[in-house]
Amino acid sequence: MTVNRFFKRPALWYASLLAMLPSLASAEDTLSAGDTSWMLTATALVLFMTIPGLSLFYAGMVRSKNVLSVMMQCFAITGVVTVLWTLYGYSLAFGDGGSMNAYWGGFGKAFLAGIGVDTLSGTIPETVFVIFQMTFAIITPALIVGAFAERMKFSALLLFTIFWVTLVYAPVCHWVWGGGWLGDYGVLDFAGGTVVHINAGIAGLMAALVMGKRKGFPTTAMPPHNLTLSVVGAGMLWVGWFGFNAGSELAADGTAGMAMAVTQIATGTAALGWMLAEWMVHGKPSVLGIISGAVAGLVAITPASGSVGPMGALAIGLAAGVICYWGATSLKHAMGYDDSLDAFGVHGIGGIVGALLTGVFSATSLGGSGLAEGHSSIGEQVTAQAIGVGATVAYTAIATLIILKVIDMIVGLRVSEDDESEGLDIAQHDERGYIL
Repeated sequence: MTVNRFFKRPALWYASLLAMLPSLASAEDTLSAGDTSWMLTATALVLFMTIPGLSLFYAGMVRSKNVLSVMMQCFAITGVVTVLWTLYGYSLAFGDGGSMNAYWGGFGKAFLAGIGVDTLSGTIPETVFVIFQMTFAIITPALIVGAFAERMKFSALLLFTIFWVTLVYAPVCHWVWGGGWLGDYGVLDFAGGTVVHINAGIAGLMAALVMGKRKGFPTTAMPPHNLTLSVVGAGMLWVGWFGFNAGSELAADGTAGMAMAVTQIATGTAALGWMLAEWMVHGKPSVLGIISGAVAGLVAITPASGSVGPMGALAIGLAAGVICYWGATSLKHAMGYDDSLDAFGVHGIGGIVGALLTGVFSATSLGGSGLAEGHSSIGEQVTAQAIGVGATVAYTAIATLIILKVIDMIVGLRVSEDDESEGLDIAQHDERGYIL
């Protein structure tokens, strides 16, 4: 059959085109070795952020008598969330909730039902997607540890993790990434500014308010006992964050490359911004300040990393460094709460800054890749971002408050004054971080 004869017979042409459609439709679900290799690497990098990255970052900032306790909490959270995610967490976040799909994913994928060796999610195995998303679910409650460090019972921490991941993290994750109402509304959150950082920051603030101040705070000095550990941990977080942000593209492509670039740019800018602000106010730049600034930059660029360009990253980084410095110092002292390791000051405030500025710098006129579908102006996109922020803040605050009150009635939230004075390493785990 010649080419001309083929196109002169419309019925045959249409039949041939229809026969091609199944293969065209399934093209997106063809396994890509390159994408899979990258996502295996990105998954390992994000897990690396929690253990050992966040563990060391937090361990260095507490007093020596509590160094093991925060590391134990991060490690235990990793185990608990792994089990929860396998049993039902992934299903609640990424399943099909039917008529309630706008709000939750249901239990259709509980126990990872229907997910096998050959099951794909786009161009990667769904098993890889499951574990990649699991690492996000792990680090989010681990971030909250910084708000109540040195005073929460270990038993309360375990219960809090179970309830909070089930009732707060999984639903908010579904709202944004699992086909829920915020994603449908056009809220941009590429890698977790809302799902991870605002969520964790607000929960941390509620925990700090409910539990109260550490014994002696703020009159007794409580400086970090080993900033060397914190610098090492911050470096691990910085490197691991490339998996966090660039990995969220779920492919080895140009968007992942840009996400990596803007992550580096924003982080470096924020580190300098915090350092310079502190230098101007206190006369000297501190190591704790520059590493805190770097983490603030990582947080703020997270929601924007898939939609802004280099100039947007510079602006977001600078804003995050300066504003989070204010939040972790002036705001905390003015409000009088004891957010031990600035979980709210860095993650809550940094997440809000990043989420709102994503609505500005995603515009193509400002070097971004474009606004979300359905939004035709920066004002509309910023409004959508503000709605996403407001909904997350309100829901997380209320749900976290209820969870904390229930746990307090069950086992009590806080260790005794004697245990707090002795330190949680001995009081809760009968071990010491250092042999004196």
